[in-house]
Amino acid sequence: MQRKINLLLLLFSLLGGGVAFVLGELLLDRRPYDLPQMVLVGIYFAIVALCVGIGALVAETISPKLNGQSWKLRYLGTSWRMFPLMVVLLFGVGTLTEFVYELNFGGIKPVKNVVMVIDDSGSMMQSDPSDRRYEAAKNLVGQLKKDNKVAIVTFSSEASVVQPLIPLSKAGNRDKVMEAISSLKTTEGGTNISGALSEAMKVIDEEGADRGAMVILLSDGVSQFNTATELTDFVERGIKVNTIGLALDDPSGANLLQDIAGRTGGQYYDVADANRLGEVFQQIYDRLGDRSLLTERSDETADSPYYAVVRILALMLLGTALGLGLGIVFDNRHLARGFSIGGVVSGLGAGLILEYGLNGDTVWDPMTRLLALLVLVAILTLFTYVVPVGEGRLTRKGRASGAAASSADSFRSPRRNRGSKGF
Repeated sequence: MQRKINLLLLLFSLLGGGVAFVLGELLLDRRPYDLPQMVLVGIYFAIVALCVGIGALVAETISPKLNGQSWKLRYLGTSWRMFPLMVVLLFGVGTLTEFVYELNFGGIKPVKNVVMVIDDSGSMMQSDPSDRRYEAAKNLVGQLKKDNKVAIVTFSSEASVVQPLIPLSKAGNRDKVMEAISSLKTTEGGTNISGALSEAMKVIDEEGADRGAMVILLSDGVSQFNTATELTDFVERGIKVNTIGLALDDPSGANLLQDIAGRTGGQYYDVADANRLGEVFQQIYDRLGDRSLLTERSDETADSPYYAVVRILALMLLGTALGLGLGIVFDNRHLARGFSIGGVVSGLGAGLILEYGLNGDTVWDPMTRLLALLVLVAILTLFTYVVPVGEGRLTRKGRASGAAASSADSFRSPRRNRGSKGF
């Protein structure tokens, strides 16, 4: 059979993908109504279906090469009526695949408890005279989700628990933590990091071991601390200690904080200017482990081959669903088959791009999602080239639907239909 490719379809589908990218980025950035992650991803792919589907339908309306003029004259209205099914399908598949991707296997515990350990020793009068560390801490508390718990520990020569772990899901608790931080001030004394981390572990132990925990340690000094023995509980329980070194003049202080972070799997941040603390706390928040198909894995599954495979398979399934949805819209079972096969291939390409391209960079990651989306749409659309023209409809048995069949019927004269012998 003759095979055709509709370049206008490719162009309009890519334009639809571009519009979907812009709307999707706005959705991911604003997270309206504090929607659950899986619902957010479902809406994202529903937007993709909406924009790409409209582009494809408009292109075929202008230049109906896939189904022919017969489809445009007889079934265009039906295609628009079936269009919502495509959007609902992608929403459902997107939500389901994100749900699977967020499941934790192998004893993995997402970080839900955050313990901030803040240095308030006398040297902070020079390192942070404007108390920017407290403002950064409050900003972090303001961003934490409702299912998080937060605790505050301060230290100089001695460590003390200012706020035990408290759930942010209860009304008023977030304001209570903010008030506790606002009451803090720089004191006299030295830098007892050993006592500070010991208190942090006591706070975590009081909560129990059913939730993942993380510690943020900020200091501007050096302390007597044996990383080989005093971090045993943190290492064995997989509790990361992210450390921030503020205005450290003594290299031994930076080395200690680097060692603490390295041994526990956390990150070390060197900050020369206290005004940058807000930015650093934001980076730590971004790496709390909010796992999503559309963003970098920043938790303990970052290097997991299992989750890499799950992401790629999820995109293959989403590509297949997008292709099937287009087949439903065009009401053609053979187009649905061809589009679905194209969706598998395009989903594989998009999945590989997301898996190996996302790195947590606020500038590069959107471009990675754009590239993945355009690859998904382009390969899927180009697969129309291998789809034969002139096949049956999905909803009408025994009725020819393709351009070849319908054109032949429309141009066959009555005399020929009665068996005429020719000229």
